[in-house]
This record gives sequence, C-alpha cells and structure tokens, in this order.
Amino acid sequence: MLKEQLITIHPTALVSALADLEASTRGSKIVIGADCRIDSFVKIKPCGGSGDVVLGQRCYLNSGCVLYSGNGIRIGNDVLIAANCTLAPVNHAYRDQHRLIRDQGFGINRGGIVIEDDVWIGSNSVILDGAILRQGCVVAAGSVVRGELPAYAVCAGNPTVVKDYRK
Repeated sequence: MLKEQLITIHPTALVSALADLEASTRGSKIVIGADCRIDSFVKIKPCGGSGDVVLGQRCYLNSGCVLYSGNGIRIGNDVLIAANCTLAPVNHAYRDQHRLIRDQGFGINRGGIVIEDDVWIGSNSVILDGAILRQGCVVAAGSVVRGELPAYAVCAGNPTVVKDYRK
C-alpha cells in the first residue's frame, strides 16, 4: 500500500508544513476531514496497534498535540483540541517482572478513543484508551481522561470528574 493511500487529507483542510503525519507500516490510516486545521508541531504516529485516526470536519489540533493510532481514534465534527494534548489509545504490557517492559508488547485493547461532535479539550490534557467524550463536553486543561464523559459535561482533573454542565 502506498503512503498516499494511508494518509488522506481533504482538499479544504490546512496542515502545517511543520506537522508530522507519519504513514503506517501496518496499514493504519490517517484521515483528515474537510476544513480541519492541523497546526505546527502536531504529530500523528502509528503505534501500538492497527487502529485508524479519523478526524471529522472543522476540527482544530493546536500546536504540540500528539496522537498515536494504537487501537484507533475517531474524532467527530467541530472538535477543538488545545496545545500539547496527547491522545494515547494504547497501553504497554508490563506485568512480567522477568522481561523488559519494551519486550512485553502492548496490553489489552480498551476500544480506542471516541470524541463526538462539538467537544473542546483544554491544553496539556491526556486522553487514554477506552475514553469516550460525548457530544458537547468540555475537558479542562491538564485533565487525564479515561472512561466516558457525559454529553455537555464540563470536566476536570486527574481522574477527570464532572464539575458542571453546559446550559
């Protein structure tokens, strides 16, 4: 499969020349939807699985974000991701103390990451494998998300908890 087939960027999307979209050697795809903006120093890297990274329309990935393909990332429309966020839908295996962690491969698949429409993720947040961010939710800066966040919830912390709801 050719590199061009693994990375699809809609003609109306703007991807900084300083962004790094790395083609997979295992067939994972990167799909960037219409009118998306990918800022400088964003890294999208196939790692730890064969999941695809798919961005809907009008998404914005700010500078310094890192997205690993792992078990897959699906991002809806109109999603804003602030600077220096990490989306990591993959986990290292580490239980066997007689083997180096790097030699144990990857752990259980928790379903990847799903981010529905109209979500805002604040800077320096970490979104982990199995996270589901329902429509319209807000994640405060510096939060660590695993599990499901309700629609229109305003969430913060490590672990992330609901603080309020959009009205």
